[in-house]
Amino acid sequence: MNEQTRKIHYFFFGQDFSDGLRITFAILLPALVFAQLGQFETGLTMSIGAVCISITDLPGPIAHKRNGMLYGNLCIFLVAILTGLAQHSNWLLGVQVAVLSFVFTMLLVYGARAGALGSAALLIMILRMDTPLTLAQLVPDSALALAGGVWYMVLSLLLHQVRPHRAARQALAQCIHAVAQFLTIKAEFYSLETNLEADYRHLIAQQVIVSEKQDAVREVLFKSRQLVNESTNRGQRLVVTFIDVVDLYEHITATYYDYAALRTQFGHTGVLADIARLIRHMAVELDHIGVAIQANRPYTSRANLKAQLEALKTRIDAIGEQGAAGHSLVLKKILVNLRNLTQRVNDILHYFDEATAGQTKGRELEIARFVSHKEFDLKSIRDNLTFSSSVFRHAIRMMLACSVGFLAAKLLVPGYHSYWILMTTTYMLKPGFSLTKERNYQRILGTLVGGIIGVLILVLLRDTTVQIVCMVVLMVISYSFQRTNYIVTVTCLTPFILIMFSLMGVGYLAVIEERILATLIGCAIAFSAGYLLFPKWESEQLEDFMRDVLRANSKYLHKLAESLAGVAFRQTDYKLVRKEVYVSSANLSAAFQRMLSEPKSKQRSSSEVHEFVVLNHILASNIASITSAAARQPLAPATRKPLRLALAALTRSLKKLDASATEPATEFLAVEAEALPKPAPTPDENMLREQLEFIQKVSSDIGKATDAILA
Repeated sequence: MNEQTRKIHYFFFGQDFSDGLRITFAILLPALVFAQLGQFETGLTMSIGAVCISITDLPGPIAHKRNGMLYGNLCIFLVAILTGLAQHSNWLLGVQVAVLSFVFTMLLVYGARAGALGSAALLIMILRMDTPLTLAQLVPDSALALAGGVWYMVLSLLLHQVRPHRAARQALAQCIHAVAQFLTIKAEFYSLETNLEADYRHLIAQQVIVSEKQDAVREVLFKSRQLVNESTNRGQRLVVTFIDVVDLYEHITATYYDYAALRTQFGHTGVLADIARLIRHMAVELDHIGVAIQANRPYTSRANLKAQLEALKTRIDAIGEQGAAGHSLVLKKILVNLRNLTQRVNDILHYFDEATAGQTKGRELEIARFVSHKEFDLKSIRDNLTFSSSVFRHAIRMMLACSVGFLAAKLLVPGYHSYWILMTTTYMLKPGFSLTKERNYQRILGTLVGGIIGVLILVLLRDTTVQIVCMVVLMVISYSFQRTNYIVTVTCLTPFILIMFSLMGVGYLAVIEERILATLIGCAIAFSAGYLLFPKWESEQLEDFMRDVLRANSKYLHKLAESLAGVAFRQTDYKLVRKEVYVSSANLSAAFQRMLSEPKSKQRSSSEVHEFVVLNHILASNIASITSAAARQPLAPATRKPLRLALAALTRSLKKLDASATEPATEFLAVEAEALPKPAPTPDENMLREQLEFIQKVSSDIGKATDAILA
C-alpha cells in the first residue's frame, strides 16, 4: 500500500468522513421526507435545527457530546423565540445581535465545545432574523427547529451506541499517522539533499500536529470511563496502545545527533541513506498499523525490519573496520536506537493481540491526571470580564463587528439573503488575527472557485437527478473537511447552495452575485475588526509561551537529575512532566507559526524565536535520550556539575520571563568533600558527562537566545 493509498484509507475510515456522512444524512432527511409530504418548509426548518446542532457535535467523550447537544438544543429554541419576537423592529434586532454576539462569544472561556454551542446559537439567530413570522407561528416554528436539533442528537447518540469504540479507534489511528509523519521527517535529517534548518521547521510544525492528535486521544479515552473501566478488552487495548504510542514518540524525539557533523563525516559512505531508508520503512509500518486500527481489521507485520537492521549492522561494522578506533561509535549508537524504535513499533502491534486485555486495571486515578478539567461556573466569566482577557477582547470585537455587519446587511444589501453578510462576519472573525486573515482568504477564494463550479454544473448537467447527486456529494465533502481544510469546505459548500436554490426555483445567477458580494463585505468587516480592534498579536504572547517551555524543560531536566541520582519518584509524575514539555513546546511552535503569518511590522525577532524553539527541542530530545538509557546509580562528581549548571542556566532564563520563578532543589547534586579523591571514571561515565555537558551548553545557548528576544 503506497502513501497515497494510505491517505485515502485514512480519509474514508476516519472521523472526518464519517462525520460528513452523518451530518449530510441528518440535514437532508427531514427536508426530503417532508418535501414528499408536500411540506417542504417544515422539513427545511427542521434541517436548519440539525445544521445548528451539528456544530456542537465535536469529537470527544460521549457524555460531553450529549451535554453539548442538549444545551445547544435549549439555546437554539430560546434564541429562535427571541429572534422572532425582535424581528419586527430593526432596532430591537440590532440590540439582540450585539448582545448575543458578545454573550455567546464569551462562552469560549469554557473551551471549544462551549464556543461551538455559542456559534450554533448565533447561527440560528442569523438564519431566522429575516424570516417573517406572526406570533402564532413563532412557537411552532421554533419547536420545529428544536425537533431538527433533537433528531440530529438522537441520531448521533444512537450511532455511538452501535459502535462505541469507533471514535476512539479513529482518534488513535490519526495520532499514529501523525507520529509516523514525524518519524518520516526525522529520516530527512540523514539525507544529504535536505536543508537542516528547513528540516527543523518541518519537524516543529509536525510536533504541533502530534500534540493536537495526542490531546484528541486523551479526550476520547481518558475522559470516557466506559473505555478505561470496561470489562472487555477492546477499550483497554486502546488505552495500552496509546501509552505505547506516546512512549514511541518520546523515543523518536530522544534520537538527536549532530546531523551536520554526521553528513560531513559519513556522507560519502552512503550509510546515512541506508539509515534514512530504514526509518522511512518504520514509518510506513507504523502507518499500516494505524490504517488497520482505524478500519478495525487485523494486521500482521509486513516489514522485515530485523533483516534490514542486520544489513545496516554489517554496513556499520565494515565502516568501523576501515576507520580509526571509535570512528563508527556514533553509527553504532544510531543502530541501538533504531533497534529500540523497532521494538517499540512491535509493542504497538500488541494491539492486535487479545492478551493485551487487563493491563489498565487500577490505572483509573493515574489516567485522570493526564486530562484537563473545566469548571463551568459564573466565576470563570467574571474573571474574564477584563481587557487583559483575550476572550473578552474577542467578544467585544465580535459584538462591534456583528453590529457593523447587521447594519451593512440592512442598508447596503437589503434582501432575502442579506443575512449572509452577518454570517460571514461572524464565522470569519477569529480570536487571532493570523487565523482571521487565513480564513478570509480561504473564504473569498473558495466562494469564487465554488461559484464557477456551481454554474458549470447547472449549465452542463441539466438532469435534475444528476444535480441532486452532485449536491449530496458536494455536501458530504464540505462537511468532511470542515475541521481540516476550510478552503475545500467553502469550495464545495458554494456550489451546493447554488444547486439547492436552483432546485427551489431561484435564479442561480442572482444567488451567486449576492453570495460573492456578501462574502466580500463580510470578510472586509471581519478582517478590519481583527486588525483594528485591539488585536493581541502573537509577538505579545510569545513571552508567556517561552516561559511555559522553559518551566517545563526545567522540570524535565530536574527529573533526569533525580533519576541519575537514584532519587525515588513515581513514573506517572515523570510522564506528566514529559507531557507538559510536549504541550508547551507545541504551543510555542504554533504561536511562532501564527506570528509568521502576521504583518511584518507586528513580528518580533523571528530568527531568534526560531533558534529558541529549536534549542528547546534539542534540549528536550537530549534529556529524553539520557532518561531512557540511564540506569539509577550514584552520580560521579564530574557529572553533577554540568547538571547543576544547566539547571541554573534554565532558571536564570526563566526568571527573566517570570520574576517569581524559584530555584529547583538541587541538594542531592552537591559534591561531598569525602567523595574526593575519586576513582577514574568509567567509559559510561565519560559518555554521560559529555552528554550532560552538551545539555549544559544548550541551556546556556537558550539563555543567549532569550536575551536576544527580550532585547
